[in-house]
Amino acid sequence: MRDHRAVSDDFRILFVADVVGRPGREAVTALLPELKSEYRPNLTIVNGENSAGGFGITAKTAAEIRSAGADVITTGNHVWDQKQFVEEVAGLDDVLRPHNFPPGVPGTGARVLEADGEKVLVLNLQGRLFMPDLDDPFRVADQVLEAHPDLKIIFCDMHAEATSEKQAMGWHLDGRVSALVGTHTHVPTADQRVLPGGTAYVTDVGMVGPRDSVIGVDKQAALQRFLTGMPHRFETATGIVTFNSVLVTISRSTGRAISIQRIDREHN
Repeated sequence: MRDHRAVSDDFRILFVADVVGRPGREAVTALLPELKSEYRPNLTIVNGENSAGGFGITAKTAAEIRSAGADVITTGNHVWDQKQFVEEVAGLDDVLRPHNFPPGVPGTGARVLEADGEKVLVLNLQGRLFMPDLDDPFRVADQVLEAHPDLKIIFCDMHAEATSEKQAMGWHLDGRVSALVGTHTHVPTADQRVLPGGTAYVTDVGMVGPRDSVIGVDKQAALQRFLTGMPHRFETATGIVTFNSVLVTISRSTGRAISIQRIDREHN
């Protein structure tokens, strides 16, 4: 394993997968400080779009995630499920919504920030296959990168259902961003690698949510919907929480990824 402390050129980004409800928030509070102490990331990003009751995010749940150690929070298609967040997002510079929402939608999905002496662009996109039909994420990504030609370290959270769309975006941005990680399905994939152009890639990081569930939802409620075809109220499951994340190591001088490794834990 690469000793991430050995090379001063290294810039490390820890990305934590979709946080689901109170169990997910409690796991982040318990485990994230420990992981940051162990791996010493220069920047920590958490996807928090399901942090409020399993559907959506609020200023309160965002503050809880930030208090645990997140520098930036990304989201996805559930970003507006908690209606008050439409008003709250304007005051939350460190919470992103997908950048390919149409013009005029509150918030932003692209932010440049300083971390450990480096300027970093964090970009949040949402796919369109089997998802609400937003603006084209490929063209939006091109526009954002064209607006920031001098930035080397660029991290993208691609929140999408289809593996094909996430892989296509990975190839589209290979060599143009430092890392592209997929979110949304809550099921981790085993394809993490550095693409030929120097972009760290994984199709889906997974989730921080109840292990014995259906993507974080109480399994009996999910089963009843599948077995009967009738609507059933979804509740966040309970029990042991799986904590999925990745650590991306990037060269400060080139902006190219050096490695991407999974960091998975469980929390009782």
